[in-house]
Amino acid sequence: MNSPDSLARGTAPARPGTLHARSVTGGIKVAPQPGLTILFGRGERPEVHLPVGEDDLRVSRKHGELTYRKRQWWLRNTGQQLVRLPHGRLMHVSSEPVPLDTGYTPVFVRGSGYREHLVELYVTGHDERTGPRRRAETLPPKVWPLDDEERMVLVVMGQHYLLYEDGARPLTYRQTAEQLSCLRPDGRWTERRIEYRLVAVRRRLSDGGFPYPLVHDGDGGTPWDNNLLHNLLRGLVESTTLVPPDLELLDL
Repeated sequence: MNSPDSLARGTAPARPGTLHARSVTGGIKVAPQPGLTILFGRGERPEVHLPVGEDDLRVSRKHGELTYRKRQWWLRNTGQQLVRLPHGRLMHVSSEPVPLDTGYTPVFVRGSGYREHLVELYVTGHDERTGPRRRAETLPPKVWPLDDEERMVLVVMGQHYLLYEDGARPLTYRQTAEQLSCLRPDGRWTERRIEYRLVAVRRRLSDGGFPYPLVHDGDGGTPWDNNLLHNLLRGLVESTTLVPPDLELLDL
């Protein structure tokens, strides 16, 4: 294990490749050095560099490691419990190491019961400003363009998402058509029309860089559409393109 003396905790300049790692109990800042390995877990210093889940016996004493090689930081799970990455990706102790992208990566260590312990990782890029930016304007979320009819269809189909329900899933095409026929009886709503409209939305937003997969080979009318519709509604709600006040459309 590397000596704690080799770690730059809060003193090294945030040059490109600098790793910032933080848990509930503290944080470290580490300058990139080939072969350097940082350990996190339930153990105490100097056994680990970053304590995580210190009161949770489901967390291993050495639960994960970050190694700098090939000009990147690589994350490996060394614990008994799974580690969860963004987009639901899971890592087992047998999983191959994963390279960290520049910027922010949250890592969740499974603990006892429903507990998860957050390890926040941030790798400094080449063109970043450092220091507080308290007076700068807040950057708004990226809102995806929808016309009025698309919004209406998506609000009906995704109403459970807009209620922020756990495990929300889209209404079926049939359920959506039935509700739309009551709300907008002059719209000639059919399952097929709704399907075609949403396929067009998915393709357009996918081409625009949507964060979740929206299309697949041979798109249209397959059992996989439900997962793609889930991705669509999840991304629209997370980006605040669809928001709870949109549910007022259901009261027309």
